[in-house]
Amino acid sequence: MPTAVSLFSGCGGSDAGVIRAGFDVLMANDILPYAQAVYEHNHPETDYFLGDVSTIEHFPSADLLVGCYPCQGFSQGGVRQADRKINTLYIQFARALTEIKPKAFVVENVSGMIRKNFTHLLEDQIRIFKKAGYKVNCDVLNAADFGVAQERKRIFIVGIRNDIGIEYKFPSPSHGIQGGPKKLTIMDAIGDMPEWPEGEFYSKDFHWYYLSRNRRNDWSQQSKTIVANPRHMPLHPMSPPLEKLEHNVWRFKSDAPARRFSYREAARLQGFENLVFPEHTRGSLDMRYKVVGNAVPPPLFEAVVRALPNIW
Repeated sequence: MPTAVSLFSGCGGSDAGVIRAGFDVLMANDILPYAQAVYEHNHPETDYFLGDVSTIEHFPSADLLVGCYPCQGFSQGGVRQADRKINTLYIQFARALTEIKPKAFVVENVSGMIRKNFTHLLEDQIRIFKKAGYKVNCDVLNAADFGVAQERKRIFIVGIRNDIGIEYKFPSPSHGIQGGPKKLTIMDAIGDMPEWPEGEFYSKDFHWYYLSRNRRNDWSQQSKTIVANPRHMPLHPMSPPLEKLEHNVWRFKSDAPARRFSYREAARLQGFENLVFPEHTRGSLDMRYKVVGNAVPPPLFEAVVRALPNIW
């Protein structure tokens, strides 16, 4: 079985995809204790290092290196400052890449990295990875095209070591194409779950900023992007539709009950098949939303890894 090392692993979205693709994940890493608790409960066989990646002195040898460094500096919902220190965590990934020298690597981040004020950072990542000895390609993929019931665009940077002499080709969409399975819907993902899971969803009022855009899709559609901030979590389709009154002003069409997706529903909409939240380590509601919203949809990451050539 080929092996992998994972950095900035969170609760294990990327690694669930890597494992499904047939890899043994030797080591994972993140700085959030609750992310570690969820990861270890679901993947107890992996050695998890809790702490700043810069404090890891040595990395185990592996065939594949994967990493999803934090995206707050690039995200539509984040601060979006090009000079934030968090934007340069790819340097730590490059340090691991240089030490491990895996046959291939996969990086995931938000598609906002391609915005004009961030392209210099994307170009620098590609430059550093090429300098480390890899043929590098990048592309933006939508999770909805790969069996996830959610519109979620992410950029992937994939490299294959130069001496192998093969260039990576990104996978073509598997869902919503002629002759293939239809795109999964909200109904497909969460239609069997309780309508009102008390205590599992953020229940505070819908403030003016929340109602500055349409936050609801129907059962027959894909979910809007699942986020890490529970206040901005999309609406469950049991909620009444929203109507636009004026620019950046929306309201509910009726007074029927309305709520955001629960954290368990969010996990399903991210493509987790059966993510278990350990009861012995009770993370706050906000933290449960955070680790789910920060995760990579496992089916999307699996598709990217499976598209790697058989070089193991």
